[in-house]
Amino acid sequence: MSEKYKFHNEDGIYFITPTIVNWIDLFTRQAYSEIVLDSLRYCQKEKGLVIHAWCIMPSHLHLIISRSGNEQLSGIIRDFKKFTSKAIIKEIRNIKESRKQWLLKAFKASGRPLKRITNYKVWQDGNHPVELDTNKMLEQRLSYLHNNPVAQGIVFRPEDYVFSSAIDYCGGKGLLDVEIIE
Repeated sequence: MSEKYKFHNEDGIYFITPTIVNWIDLFTRQAYSEIVLDSLRYCQKEKGLVIHAWCIMPSHLHLIISRSGNEQLSGIIRDFKKFTSKAIIKEIRNIKESRKQWLLKAFKASGRPLKRITNYKVWQDGNHPVELDTNKMLEQRLSYLHNNPVAQGIVFRPEDYVFSSAIDYCGGKGLLDVEIIE
């Protein structure tokens, strides 16, 4: 992986985009989004993850994050992806999922060429972390993140998208606790 896309400053604020392999539209099912939300809540409570903004899109997740504890951001996100991968595969097997066989086959095929993957690969490698070290960068990524559902035609207004922190930035309360960027 390129040196450009690493968490170099552990005290920085980062924009990351964990993405499902092959850009599969996994998060069209609420059950999978709930797994992500529960895991993010755990990382906030137990690992010191600070979420400034977030948005779950059909095939990926945007986060603006930092940390408040001693754990490295790379380790927190690695553990998040590892846990959610297993939980998502389990959920695919357990719920009424019309794409069950196709999803399992796609995730199995994505992991097959990699020796470190024993079963399924749900997330693409890397997170493309970009340190947001200027106000301009913060504003641009925050706007991009919250307007992504509008640009994709999912909602008319960012604050109407349930799986996002846009409502928090409009004075409401969303599904996750966020530390607002002023």
